[in-house]
Amino acid sequence: DTDEAGRMEARELLGLMGKAGLYAPIGDRDLRGACLTRETIASASPLADAVWALQGLGITPLLIAGTDAQQAQWAGPALQGALMGGFAITEPESGSDVASVKTSAKRDGDTWVINGHKWYISNAGIADFYIVFASTDPDKGSRGLSAFLVPAEAEGLRFAGAQVMSAPHPLGELAFEECRIPADHLVGEEGRGFMLAMATLDQLRPTVGAAACGMAERAVREALSHSLERQQFGKPLAEFQLIQEKLGRMAIELAASRMLVYRAAFEKDKGQERISVEAAMAKAYATEAAQRIIDEAVQILGGRGVMAEHIVDLLYRSVRALRIYEGTTEIQHLIVAGQMVADARAMLEDG
Repeated sequence: DTDEAGRMEARELLGLMGKAGLYAPIGDRDLRGACLTRETIASASPLADAVWALQGLGITPLLIAGTDAQQAQWAGPALQGALMGGFAITEPESGSDVASVKTSAKRDGDTWVINGHKWYISNAGIADFYIVFASTDPDKGSRGLSAFLVPAEAEGLRFAGAQVMSAPHPLGELAFEECRIPADHLVGEEGRGFMLAMATLDQLRPTVGAAACGMAERAVREALSHSLERQQFGKPLAEFQLIQEKLGRMAIELAASRMLVYRAAFEKDKGQERISVEAAMAKAYATEAAQRIIDEAVQILGGRGVMAEHIVDLLYRSVRALRIYEGTTEIQHLIVAGQMVADARAMLEDG
């Protein structure tokens, strides 16, 4: 079973990357370092990239809003690769519309009781803990959303099955059936879950763009190498202007992607509180550009580019999800445009 093998490999990669200190930029809140780390990992292995990214999603909410005890017991070991985290927000009826989350959490004495169903949850079934977003006040919409730390062995939490993607990725469903957790497992303040989720995504979206850059860079490298070695009509493919045009365009798009990604990271690292627009631009452009770059690499490699054992084929299957998770391209465009409209209105009001 390739999915089960991928899950086992994911746990192994987690420990190896933890021992190598590859999660240190997350703990240090060093976004440029995190982007450089993720770009390098993604260029080498899409599965390792997924493992790194998903761990970041599980750790970051605790670093932003967790108590000292939560950080010591869960975030610290996770940064060392000793514990695997998960980020559980998506539901069958709630994707981009985060405010429509149906999973509920109700206070019962010194416990919270969670009921609901999550899917497309990364690390589902293999994580040691999950950051779960549930509604504590349905009448308030997004302002009634709260975050909880749910240990994998919590009473009433059930792994409801794997969801197999076209590229290796530990994904699955979680069922919460009268799931009880201690009251002190609330992460941050009650009703502040939506803001915590958005702050987490703000922090990590540039790294999605960095992963796209890593995958695109590997595709450019593979395409260039192939075009220098492959002979057609008596000369290497690299000597044909049509191939040169493709390679040049690929390199330009990759360079532009990197500039957007590292600009967003730089703004955050120098102290800008929110980088919603910069992060949205970086994720939207870099992931879309990577899709185009890798597609061109497939075209340059021809039949070799669609062989399942070739890295370019794996990149082609892996990059597609980057345009969807942590906010679709369309959502990123709306974030950018929303700020543009707000700024324009403010200027008009100021005269």
